[in-house]
Amino acid sequence: MELRQLRYFMEVAEREHVTEAADNLNVAQSAVSFQIAKLEDELGVRLFERTGRNIKLTQIGISFLSHIKKAVKLIDEAKEKVDEYLDPQSGTIKIGYPTSLASYWLPTVISAFRTKQPNVVFHLKQGSYQYLIEAVKNGEIDLAFIGPVPTKDPDIEAKILFTENISALLPSNHALANRKRLELNELRNDSFVSFPQGYILQKIAIEACKEAGFVPNITSEGEDLDALKGLVSAGIGVCLLPESTVYESMPRYTVKIPIDSPQVKRTVGLITPKYRDLAPSENLFYQFAIDFFRVLEQFQ
Repeated sequence: MELRQLRYFMEVAEREHVTEAADNLNVAQSAVSFQIAKLEDELGVRLFERTGRNIKLTQIGISFLSHIKKAVKLIDEAKEKVDEYLDPQSGTIKIGYPTSLASYWLPTVISAFRTKQPNVVFHLKQGSYQYLIEAVKNGEIDLAFIGPVPTKDPDIEAKILFTENISALLPSNHALANRKRLELNELRNDSFVSFPQGYILQKIAIEACKEAGFVPNITSEGEDLDALKGLVSAGIGVCLLPESTVYESMPRYTVKIPIDSPQVKRTVGLITPKYRDLAPSENLFYQFAIDFFRVLEQFQ
């Protein structure tokens, strides 16, 4: 069984037409037909059956395809890793990130890295807190930015890059809008807007309010930062957000006020799989990110 045969098989299975598959592979139709026939002879089963001018997979062909897709993907990934070891400055890095880091920190550190390593390719995937952890574990992504940093999971390595405060975002016409700082329990009678249940930032907000002696009255929810900021701007309620989410600009008709008590913070960092070594290009970026935030901290 040759890799070429498997790629031909996958192409024909996708297009259900030998001529179209051959055109896309830039080879002769006879070459595709010959390799498919050899593959079927070697396996001892028919993988395709004709339906008019087209062909379709047999039942065993469908099962074979699902396994071959996984196998070829692993082979391609292995080849990529070999290429990276030969030239770590031209590798591909799959990075996960949460919505709360998308507008400022993620583009900042990646832009800085690309000025030094312009040939490294990034595949970026946004996801929820739990998704990022599981995706790193199962190899779907190579590493992930995350906040707060999980430090007790036995299957991942966690590196804290920095710690940031979580502040209150209030409508500009709020009674406390002119305050320099506030106690969180001063918002106990307010309506809150928040991420939905299951989002880590909602959990942080609820736990902070409970520490302040009350359970927040969450009246509206949004699945992204822009939605939450918009709700606050419209006067729907108040919100607790990490400071970095409003670094670039404050939403219209809102004010950000630091919280004195209780002090609400979150750690932000990188997670990597514990039982897999980083490839050279991944390690380049990992070390760069650590150094980048270490230097940044010295000037803050």
